[in-house]
Amino acid sequence: MLEKTYRPQEVEQRLYQMWETSGAFRAGQRPPAPPFTIMIPPPNVTGSLHVGHALNDTLQDILCRFERMRGKDVLWQPGTDHAGIATQLVVERQLAEQQTSRLALGREEFIRRVWEWKEVSGGTITGQLLRIGASCDWSRERFTMDEGLSRAVLKVFVRLYKDGLIYKDNRLVNWDPQLQTAVSDLEVEPIEVKGHLWHLKYPLADNPAHFIVVATTRPETMLGDAAVAVHPEDARYRGLIGAMVRLPLTGRLIPIIADAYADPEKGSGAVKITPAHDFNDFEVGRRHDLPRHNILAPDGTLNDFVPAAYRGLDRFAARKKVLADLEALGLIEKIDPIVHAVPHDEKTKTVVLEPFLTEQWYLNAAPLAAAASDAVRRGETRFVPAHWEKTYFQWLDNIQPWCISRQLWWGHQIPAWYGPDGHIFVEESEAEAVAAAARHYGHEAPLKRDPDVLDTWFSSALWPFSTLGWPDQTPELKKHYKTDVLVTMFDIIFFWVARMMMMGLYFMREVPFHTVLIHARVVDEKGQKMSKTRGNVVDPLTLIDQFGADALRFALAIAAAQGKDVRVGPSRVEGYRNFCTKLWNAARFCEMNGVKRVEGFDPARLQETVNLWIVTEVVRTERMVTEAIQAYRFNDAAGALYRFIWDVFCDWYLEFIKPVLTEGSAAAQAETRATAAFVLDQILILAHPFMPFITEELWQVTGAEGPARETMLTLAPWPEYGTIGAIAAAAEMDWVIALISEIRSVRSTMNVPASAKIALVLKGAGADSLARLSRHKDVILRLARLSTAEAGDEIPKGSAQIVIGEAIAALPLEGVIDMGAELARLKKELQKIEGDIAKIEAKLSNADFVARAPEEIIIEQRERKADAEASALKLKEALARLSR
Repeated sequence: MLEKTYRPQEVEQRLYQMWETSGAFRAGQRPPAPPFTIMIPPPNVTGSLHVGHALNDTLQDILCRFERMRGKDVLWQPGTDHAGIATQLVVERQLAEQQTSRLALGREEFIRRVWEWKEVSGGTITGQLLRIGASCDWSRERFTMDEGLSRAVLKVFVRLYKDGLIYKDNRLVNWDPQLQTAVSDLEVEPIEVKGHLWHLKYPLADNPAHFIVVATTRPETMLGDAAVAVHPEDARYRGLIGAMVRLPLTGRLIPIIADAYADPEKGSGAVKITPAHDFNDFEVGRRHDLPRHNILAPDGTLNDFVPAAYRGLDRFAARKKVLADLEALGLIEKIDPIVHAVPHDEKTKTVVLEPFLTEQWYLNAAPLAAAASDAVRRGETRFVPAHWEKTYFQWLDNIQPWCISRQLWWGHQIPAWYGPDGHIFVEESEAEAVAAAARHYGHEAPLKRDPDVLDTWFSSALWPFSTLGWPDQTPELKKHYKTDVLVTMFDIIFFWVARMMMMGLYFMREVPFHTVLIHARVVDEKGQKMSKTRGNVVDPLTLIDQFGADALRFALAIAAAQGKDVRVGPSRVEGYRNFCTKLWNAARFCEMNGVKRVEGFDPARLQETVNLWIVTEVVRTERMVTEAIQAYRFNDAAGALYRFIWDVFCDWYLEFIKPVLTEGSAAAQAETRATAAFVLDQILILAHPFMPFITEELWQVTGAEGPARETMLTLAPWPEYGTIGAIAAAAEMDWVIALISEIRSVRSTMNVPASAKIALVLKGAGADSLARLSRHKDVILRLARLSTAEAGDEIPKGSAQIVIGEAIAALPLEGVIDMGAELARLKKELQKIEGDIAKIEAKLSNADFVARAPEEIIIEQRERKADAEASALKLKEALARLSR
């Protein structure tokens, strides 16, 4: 028997344990079935569940549960990423608290400590995924540093190196001076800060009384300048091209060069060129064969290239001294206060030395990118929504060499060894490297392994096939590659999606997935981006504690329209907790009224109109839900479920059948109880991918009555109804619903007292409408709160009029409300709303407002306008009814 109240906290853990113990989510249990495979984007092992994860994993889970119920052999591959920088940082902080460091421990002991931390604390996010109901095959959980995946990483590196695609080079990288490692572009967070733009005067070598002025936000880098650039067509400097300037504080002579990079419209039109410390300057330096003077040590102090007075100073201390010395020489023309974006490491928040000239390992990604780009252009992989293909192409078509090395200890150590003369041996193991060295030198030689590790994204790029056992040709690899759909967010199209495409095509000769589903970001209920500063960050675990996992999942799914931000917050989730409660109460109503499943129930043999109608609605809803999920329109699928469960089943069908269950014939009662049980079962099946816990609980409890359940709900077959349903019955009940709804709307809009029962006169009705009125009069009188409902030839004076098909339904309101006052009130309310609409339209048509206002404000204004227009339409309809 169902409890009075659904308590998710008492249900969810028990049900998940039941599913997991039964092996319901394990792949391979349906050998002949077609596969359906999703690779979870592996969260960082250091991470905890945030609302973005909650959305991403809810959408994946909907697809997996849906396809599992449709009979497919589903593999939802779970796992975590070793997150090189983030994990090393966590453990280094722990060591600092213990008054030690990784350098004091040594590499081997430090890595042992990281593994120790991973075993104790690294599974946090996995446990949190269980709470949201993720139906992954946990027996296959992988970790990017586990033995199998590490073997795949080594094989891929060696193959790419021997194919001539991996090489070493001196280039500029983003550098973190605290961790002393290169970091990827993704790990650089531009943060706007208040700063200064210093305008420096460089004296001409042959005329020291004259200067050329350059501007910089990082004056300490002037110690590494290699040139000053001016635009070749800038008349002011045409005579100076080729001349030399004497670099202040160093005495070095550097040339004035002509390059289109210099913008005559900005500042003085002259720019300092520091090839070793600026990405744009690096390219200018390559074009003009300029020297690359690196002035920084890995820890962010100035090195021996600079004059003795600045050596060993931290870069910020050096900045102060450089400025003081330039000021003393009268070489600062002016200082402008500015706000500018300064690159920070997103994890350490240390200002990144952008860039830093250093030798690193690189992957020549261009040939791989061409294949990945062509595959999407040929339609082998498609993006949903399709416009994200442009972002994908833009990056691949302009791809740069990928810096794949990191100066860390935690990660996949690069399988490269150096001989006594620096010759590089790249092999999968040390033994193979030793053998290769012996062949090269003609004798055994001592080797030293490269200390660097690979970028975390390198191993993540292999995720779709390494997790399936590659390089071994496993049955899982054969069955589940290529996978079906990748669900992810737009911000890692470059860093992960494209790289998986490149690696999959190179090593598997096939794309890793046929569809890339890009979901939008999650924002708060007002449409604002979540941030700690705003104080609007939503914790999904708190929401689950308050309202249950199903409420959160449904709130996320119904808001997940393609291409639109997903709004979520406590009040929205609470609203869908109420939806769960509505479903629970509907099941309790059925239970209390003797509704039980009947062996051999056949919906095709129904006789009662109301039952034929509800079965027709079930078939219609199943079609809508199925088509929407298959098209990744989760919001449409959830919306169809919401309307059917709340409006059609609970608010209409259960109300329609109340008198049948108490006063109907024995046959009508039996058929209606059996139909209600059937429809409730269909609701549980259709809603299960979205709300797995409450539906499974209802399935289990209601299964105690009637014929035994053949399976848990999570493994129940998705319905195929064939041709059941009746168009005529659906049309008849739709007519009844429309009539009652319109009468209720009139009562609400015109302030008819709830206690007042009013009359209905149906004028101009045909035979079908009159028959419908006759057959359903009792339910119409009860639900519309009418005193009478009759056909008539005249419309009584003072009536509100409703068009229902070919007929006019008149509601005599004279004496029930003050018609004149009501007309005046409605007109005044309409006038106010139209004024509000005009104000909003004025804002939205103001180009300056649209250009300056944040996106969320624009969205809010548009939504307010849409709501106001809907209200105005209702008022106009009400006025029209009174004016007929």
